[in-house]
Amino acid sequence: MNATSTWRGADAREVVVTGVGLALPGVATPGDLLGPLPGEGGFDPATGLVGRELRHKDRASRLALRAAGFALHDAALADADGLFAGAAGETAVVVSTNLGNADSVCGAVDTIAAAGVTGLSPLGLPQTSSNVVAGWVAIRYRLRGPNLTVSNGATSGLDAVAWARNLIVAGRAEAVVVVGVEPGNHVVTKILGEQSTDAAVAVVLEPADAAASRGARPRATITGYARTRNLAEALASTGATEEEPVGLWLTDGAESAGAGRLLAAARRIDLESQLGPLSGALGVLQCAAAAAHLDSRATGNVLATAGGPRHDATAALLLTPPLALRPSTQERGQHP
Repeated sequence: MNATSTWRGADAREVVVTGVGLALPGVATPGDLLGPLPGEGGFDPATGLVGRELRHKDRASRLALRAAGFALHDAALADADGLFAGAAGETAVVVSTNLGNADSVCGAVDTIAAAGVTGLSPLGLPQTSSNVVAGWVAIRYRLRGPNLTVSNGATSGLDAVAWARNLIVAGRAEAVVVVGVEPGNHVVTKILGEQSTDAAVAVVLEPADAAASRGARPRATITGYARTRNLAEALASTGATEEEPVGLWLTDGAESAGAGRLLAAARRIDLESQLGPLSGALGVLQCAAAAAHLDSRATGNVLATAGGPRHDATAALLLTPPLALRPSTQERGQHP
């Protein structure tokens, strides 16, 4: 997406979050993201990234497969054997990762330098594809809809959620598994210059009417999105207004100028300050936190932002309660 991409969902098909899955050490549930992190429990890579189906896969793909499986189960789209139970031909996969398979690429380059191309293993070479994570998720759950990877820097996760919503609105998919993943390994740590974080999160997006028809519980509505030059412009483009207050602002801490009165009273959560570098996983993790906030019937909409002055753009995603969770006019203290 370029630096001026925007849309608002008011006049389009309502797209909702119906499932959330985490493969994140120290975080057991999406609700944990809203308070002080427990720092223990949650996903254990030492035991969670082993098994026959995870052999010959890079770390990012293994993390993504676990998070996707948890999200599909949470959305009631997986059967007792973990197999996908929805419309496989109409289900897409969108992955956000900036550094996911950097270790595989660097390893292949080192092998070529030392032994030439004949030294490459046919089992390892597929891991150098930039779309390998999305490919493994589609193969494992037999999802035959559109399949793509977004590697867009700081805004990548929010951009991926927006692309997923666009696929549904355009009629290209009836459901999308969106995964944000970055591995914790020495290659990523060397690139970042600081300790990297094992992080994978997945959300399932569906049209609200399709979710209702199968009895699924919607958690949040993807209402507006913008990727623009600065925060003020992004806020205006998402459709966020003071008449519908923002109760939670999920920020990466990079930019506050331009927030104005709209976000003055909003609670702020910076997930990276608590979890460490999240890169392409950040925006999808923000979406998971927003779903937990709205599902709890907390007050106000949720705004997720990433990017800022140190990057090429700022992205903003507005999430609102699904119709079933929206307070009535009486509950808001207004006259009908």
